Amino acid sequence: MKCPFCGCDDTQVKDSRDSDDNTAVRRRRECAECGSRFTTFERVQLRELTVVKKNGEKTPFDRDKLARSIEVAVRKRPIERQRVEKIVTSVQRQLEISGEAEIPSRVIGEYVMEALAKLDHIAYIRFASVYRDFREVKDFEEFVDTIDRLAKPEGDK
Repeated sequence: MKCPFCGCDDTQVKDSRDSDDNTAVRRRRECAECGSRFTTFERVQLRELTVVKKNGEKTPFDRDKLARSIEVAVRKRPIERQRVEKIVTSVQRQLEISGEAEIPSRVIGEYVMEALAKLDHIAYIRFASVYRDFREVKDFEEFVDTIDRLAKPEGDK
């Protein structure tokens, strides 16, 4: 593993343990050259995933990019970082077990929206506003009305 501080290839593992959700191995490493310490995570990857964007462009699946987009949606909400990590892991597993190597970006967006809808309605609306490309206030109003209808018990209609 290359040191992120000095670029040296000689790093040593000082400590290994399972991550909180048991989906990765967390390793503390130390650079033999500069002495800096850093953390890496090792995860099982069942298959190489390619994301097919709306315009047809294909890019490799980027777990960190997915996590960042969810973090934007949950910013300033009472949601712990571990919950975001669980959503990312869940979405990645769903994609891997689908059997498809090329995944349309809309499928990823739908998985994330499904998870956020259960977790926090504000984060769900934030994510949806970007994912569904809301352009006007009425887009938000229609979406919130849909959420309200789905959230009401049968007897309240």
